[in-house]
Amino acid sequence: MAEAEEKETRSHEESTDESEEDESEEEPKLKYERLSNGVTEILQKDAASCMTVHEKFLALGTHYGKVYLLDVQGNITQKFDVSPVKINQISLDESGEHMGVCSEDGKVQVFGLYSAEEFHETFDCPIKIVAVHPHFVRSHFKQFVTGGKKLLLYERGWMNRWKPSVLHEGEGNIRNVKWRGHLIAWANNMGVKILDMISKQRITNVPRDDISLRPDMYPCSLCWKDNLTLIIGWGNSVKVCSVKERHASEMRDLPNRYVEIVFQFETEFHISGLAPLCDQLVVLSYVKEISEKTEVECCARPRLDIVQPLPESCEEVSSDALTVRGFQENECRDYHLEYSEGESLFYIISPRDVVVAKERDQDDHIDWLLEKKKYEEALMAAEISQKTIKKHKILDIGLAYINHLMEKGEYDLAARKCQKILGKNTDLWEFEVYKFKEIGHLKAISRYLPRRDPVLKPLIYEMVLHEFLESDYEGFATLIKEWPGDLYNNTIIVQAVVDHLKKDPQNRTLLRTLAELYTYDQRYGRALEIYLTLRHKDVFQLIHKHNLFSSIRDKIVLLMDFDAEKAVDMLLDNEDKISIDRVVEELENRPELQHVYLHKLFKRDHHKGQRYHEKQISLYAEYDRPNLLPFLRDSTHCPLEKALEICQQRNFVEETVYLLSRMGNSRSALKMIMEELHDVDKAIEFAKEQDDGELWEDLILYSIDKPPFITGLLNNIGTHVDPILLIHRIKEGMEIPNLRDSLVKILQDYNLQILLREGCKKILVADSLSLLKKMHRTQMKGVLVDEENICESCLSPILPSDASKSFNVVVFHCRHMFHKECLPVANTVRS
Repeated sequence: MAEAEEKETRSHEESTDESEEDESEEEPKLKYERLSNGVTEILQKDAASCMTVHEKFLALGTHYGKVYLLDVQGNITQKFDVSPVKINQISLDESGEHMGVCSEDGKVQVFGLYSAEEFHETFDCPIKIVAVHPHFVRSHFKQFVTGGKKLLLYERGWMNRWKPSVLHEGEGNIRNVKWRGHLIAWANNMGVKILDMISKQRITNVPRDDISLRPDMYPCSLCWKDNLTLIIGWGNSVKVCSVKERHASEMRDLPNRYVEIVFQFETEFHISGLAPLCDQLVVLSYVKEISEKTEVECCARPRLDIVQPLPESCEEVSSDALTVRGFQENECRDYHLEYSEGESLFYIISPRDVVVAKERDQDDHIDWLLEKKKYEEALMAAEISQKTIKKHKILDIGLAYINHLMEKGEYDLAARKCQKILGKNTDLWEFEVYKFKEIGHLKAISRYLPRRDPVLKPLIYEMVLHEFLESDYEGFATLIKEWPGDLYNNTIIVQAVVDHLKKDPQNRTLLRTLAELYTYDQRYGRALEIYLTLRHKDVFQLIHKHNLFSSIRDKIVLLMDFDAEKAVDMLLDNEDKISIDRVVEELENRPELQHVYLHKLFKRDHHKGQRYHEKQISLYAEYDRPNLLPFLRDSTHCPLEKALEICQQRNFVEETVYLLSRMGNSRSALKMIMEELHDVDKAIEFAKEQDDGELWEDLILYSIDKPPFITGLLNNIGTHVDPILLIHRIKEGMEIPNLRDSLVKILQDYNLQILLREGCKKILVADSLSLLKKMHRTQMKGVLVDEENICESCLSPILPSDASKSFNVVVFHCRHMFHKECLPVANTVRS
């Protein structure tokens, strides 16, 4: 039967030793593997009935009465023939040095694994449970309990004799017992009890919820989470009980401890085992389902769930269905769940199989991500945990991610990821480039190829450039612009471009790219010719960068035609390389460009191009009249006669007026303003600038018969000429527009002048008075006279040596001091 069952499950075992997990996207919390090696040999001939776990080894009991000690890999280290029938329970103390075993034929053995200490007893009924004291290794804790119809406590006393005492009886068979610290918990047909070994008092009774279930078919599962927390699972009910100290005021005749149920909830299936996992619970469930073929209820795969207890319910964290051998024939009582506290290992025991569940580590997490094709998340997880992962390498995950993206057709993303994943590994880079070429997507990786540190073989870059040259001129031009010229063989690429230009000689993209290639190859002359032909903006940058001024001496007109502003700036910035005379000579046949150059030169420095100022007069007059007058005003080297001649020929009135005034002919200039421009305001402004009385007289004489001019004069003349002179000359009866307003303005201006004078006078008087007072105060101050002062006349000390004698001293404000008798006599001073 075992061989047949092995064949049924072999295909599953070859693919994985782990349990089948749900197909959902939620990652499982545990991973599974069968306990093999010696366990496989044992279960081929026998069946597991129970197992207990120590941190150093495992103890497995079988239906044929054998007990095997196993290492954590399942290898057999020791074998004990205890009974010819089923082993019901194995118990170990915390040290792992003493073991208790009970069997279906009523035998109980407690013995030392490394000593000759041993106890044997045979009862007249099957003994279902045995539990040795957790500290059995110590001499004063030589105790163990057994359970059949009674719960018996054995204690070693005087003369090494074992004394039994009944702890409980009368409520049916004892089904399970767990001993932790000073507390013993056991289950019988009625419920779960807890005994305090210190006070020898029973402190609680937790009744069974579902009494319809047979306790032998659906046994109670007990598990101590810690010394004071007991987890009970029975049927489909779970209770988490906490043992607490009773307050002294509540004692009376009650035990000093009591039990509080902190969590209680029901599960979907019947419970076969329980174990703690941090603040969560691991629950092994026995499942039945309706067969689709026979429509009969049958045994399904058991489930291992992780749940988060809540006060009245629970929250499922994960749920896995376990494919154990022979699950179709197992009952709820055939499954057991044991765990190793230190390592979070959980052992699922069934008659034909032992499965180990453990928390998944980062390697397992990455495995799951890769299985779900979540390569980016797997790569991120590997980078974060690169110091702790043992199974995976970041590079391998990255390469798998690139392949996955290429299979999906996401070539650009795959190429972009190459930068991060391949790093500086040139061999891998070249391998991936050839892969992209094979699938016809070499362009995708072009933007991400390394350009320095590392640098690939020139052949790689040339291959990419040829790919673009055949199908995408713009992309080819972009790469040539972005890539340093030393990545590839420039001569080969130049020749390829020249060959393509033979087919399309006017292709501007190829010509521009060829110019850049010539630049990389330091053939600047050829590059400059192409740039000028194309009128490309980079021509000036090329000239500056490579100092090509000697090559453009005969190309100044071309440069000016392309961009006069930039060309002039460049020429003026490099006068030492191309002289002003050479530029003017080159532009002789293009006077409009010549003007642009000379104008900019004049704006920079009024004296550098002084020899061309006469020429500039004509150029300004022809091409830029608005700047002619500023030029005439700023230039000190301009021949005025020549300028006046040109301005008069072209009837440039404003410029002529300026030149006449500058040459001293102010009357002619004023006359031209009045007769040509008819602008009284300008005439008045001109007269104000010249500040010449004769000009004002001429202006008044010219305006006296022109009422609008008279109005303008009346409005503006007040502060320069006495308005009475103008008013007396106005003929009687002449109608003058806005005369009243003009006269009012004159009076207002006069009043304003009077007010200003009076204000100034008041300020002067106040200041004078203030200064006089200040001077008076200063002069009234005392002057220090001491022994150091001398008479300016006799040069002896000003103070007498005998202070009791009277004396007279004269002190001037200038601090000169005299004895009164030393002052010169008045008539002596006059003589």
